[in-house]
Amino acid sequence: MFRGARGLAAREEARLSYAAYAHLPEAVLRYELTDLRLFLAIAEAQNLSAGAAVVHITASAASYRLKNLEQAMHTPLFVRAARGMELTPAGETLLAHVRDLFVNIERMHGEVGRFSAGLKGHIRLLANSSSLNGFVTRAVSRFLIANPDINIELEERASHTILPSVAAQEADVGICAGTVESADMRVLRYAVDELVLVTPPGHALAGQEGIRFLAALDYDFVSINRTTSNFLFLRETAQRAGKHPNVRLHAHDFDAVLSLVADGVGVALVPRSVAAEALAQDRIAVATIDEPWARRELHLIAPPAGRLPGFTEAFIQFLVNDPRVVATRQEKGADES
Repeated sequence: MFRGARGLAAREEARLSYAAYAHLPEAVLRYELTDLRLFLAIAEAQNLSAGAAVVHITASAASYRLKNLEQAMHTPLFVRAARGMELTPAGETLLAHVRDLFVNIERMHGEVGRFSAGLKGHIRLLANSSSLNGFVTRAVSRFLIANPDINIELEERASHTILPSVAAQEADVGICAGTVESADMRVLRYAVDELVLVTPPGHALAGQEGIRFLAALDYDFVSINRTTSNFLFLRETAQRAGKHPNVRLHAHDFDAVLSLVADGVGVALVPRSVAAEALAQDRIAVATIDEPWARRELHLIAPPAGRLPGFTEAFIQFLVNDPRVVATRQEKGADES
C-alpha cells in the first residue's frame, strides 16, 4: 500500500504513467514488437515456419503469436493457401505500417545512439548542386562552428529527387531549385539565383546580355563530373535543343571549372552565386542567358513545424536568415516591382 506523502506521489506517478497510454485502443497493449517482427517475417517469406526461423522461435509459438495478433486486430491477416501464407487486404495494410515502424525504430536507435558519443544532434541535409555550391556549404560551415555538438550529413541530389526524399524521411531538410508544391511538407522560399554562361575574358560571348542557350552550344564546355546535377542539367537541356555539349574536361568541383574557364579551355554553365568571386576578380566574364530556366528559385523543404527536434528547427532558421540568401530574395522582389 502507498502511505503518506511519498505514497501520494507514487500513486500520482502511476496514474500519469497509465494516462499516457489510456487513449490507446486496448488491443494495442496486447501484442509486442516481437509479434510485429514475426508478422513481417512471415509476410516476406510467405511461410509460417520460415518466418518463425527468422525471429528464432518454433513454428507452434509463431502460430500462437500470430493468432494473438489477429485477435488483437479483430481481423484475419493471412489466408492459409496451398502456396503458403497470403496476406489479406487488412494484412497488406498492416504490412505497410509495420515496415514504416521498423524503419523509424532503426532510425531512432541510430539517432539516439549518437548521443552516447557526446553529440547533441545530427541533421541530414540534401541540396542540389547550385544551392550547395552557391550558398549552403558556407552557411553549414558557420553553423557547425557555432554548434560543435551537432553533426550534419550533407549530400548532393538532383532537384527533382529532394522533395520525395524528405517526404520519405530519408533526410530532415532539403534545398532544391524550381517550383515546389506539397500539401504535406513545409516549403520555404530560400534564395534566388541565376544560371549564367561563364567565359574567358575577351571571349566572343563575354559580357553579352540575354543570349540564347543554343548559341552557347557552338562552343566547347568544361563541367563538373558526370554524376552531378549541374552536368546532368547541362546535358539534358542541350538534348532538348537537339544538340550535345562538347565537354572537353570534367573537373572535380566548381573552383576547378572556373580556373579552366579563366585559362581559356572552354565555357561553363554555372550559378551566378558560384561565379561571383571570380567575376569580381576579373578572372572570368559572364554572359546572361535568355531562357525561362535560367532564373533559379531555390526552396527549402522540411516536415511540418513541430515534427523536428529543436536543433533542426534552429538550423532551418539559420539557413533562411543567412544574409546572403536574404539579399537575393530582396533583389528578386525589387525586380518584380
